[in-house]
Amino acid sequence: MWLKRQTGPRLSGLKSLGHEDINLEDGKGMKDTDKSLCRPSNIHNQALLSGFAYCMSSCSMILINKYVLSGYGFDAGISLMLYQSFVSMLTVSILNMLGLISTEPLTWRLIRVWLPVNVMFVGMLATSIFSLKYINVAMITVLKNVTNVITALGETYLFQKKHGNKVWAALFLMIVSAVSGGMTDLSFHAVGYAWQIVNCFLTASYLVTLRRVMDTAKQVTTSGSLNEFSMVVLNNALSLPLGLLLIFAFNEVDYLFTTPLLKMPIFWLVITLSGFLGLAISFTSMWFLHQSGATTYSLVGSLNKIPLSIAGIFIFKAPTSVENFLSILSGLLAGVFFAKAKMSQK
Repeated sequence: MWLKRQTGPRLSGLKSLGHEDINLEDGKGMKDTDKSLCRPSNIHNQALLSGFAYCMSSCSMILINKYVLSGYGFDAGISLMLYQSFVSMLTVSILNMLGLISTEPLTWRLIRVWLPVNVMFVGMLATSIFSLKYINVAMITVLKNVTNVITALGETYLFQKKHGNKVWAALFLMIVSAVSGGMTDLSFHAVGYAWQIVNCFLTASYLVTLRRVMDTAKQVTTSGSLNEFSMVVLNNALSLPLGLLLIFAFNEVDYLFTTPLLKMPIFWLVITLSGFLGLAISFTSMWFLHQSGATTYSLVGSLNKIPLSIAGIFIFKAPTSVENFLSILSGLLAGVFFAKAKMSQK
């Protein structure tokens, strides 16, 4: 979806990649006496509630984007991404002005440090939207597993991080399921698959690079830290000028002036909702991670793909075969196996 664990809020969007290095469920950083006071039933209920909110927001975001691109036939994916970034940045800025949250001021030093990783972030979002237009939701979730493979290889060669045999076995199953899924996909679209492959490389590059950039960025902030809300503002604020350039590069301007969709109030309501859902993923993932722990967060992120894939097949009536369904199922189970293998390495 997805980094060293911070004591404060943590960047979301890494939903099921399991890159957290500290497992809060082990109780590290807490005294035994504190642990006994922090496990009442209301904490358990908070974990369930936050987990449910995280699953609902992440599933809804993918489904609503698919609905906008395929259901409405909206042919300006970059513009959709740009509007979602604007809604997220505006909402966080308003909350900051009201004193409900705190964010770091945007300085040129901070922008210069963050800009390279933001280029990857914009590319990751753009290619994700392009691929989602052509590929059904179930196959998207399986193909995204390739990101885990690329990230694991990057961690091994760049950071000398060791992975156990179970992790590599799970990654191998992910590759097999992705290849078999593509071969049996009744709605195979070469353009969509090409965009998704690019998306996997950009997402993996973003995740591997982000770890270094976060440490550097903290050194140039006024407070010496960089919380979740500040990263939301940084990513979305810097996405606006880059998004505008891409709108002209992909010639979406003419389409925006001629499409009747922008004259429909219900369409504006739907895409505005998608912007709020993007922000909700940031907040709910941070809340869920705080209430549960890194391993539970990773495992739920993998399990979350199963109902999402089933919903995508039925809601959008995606053509499928028994062979393709089994490939999708094996890919989803490989994701769960991967999360559990990462947990056993803690």
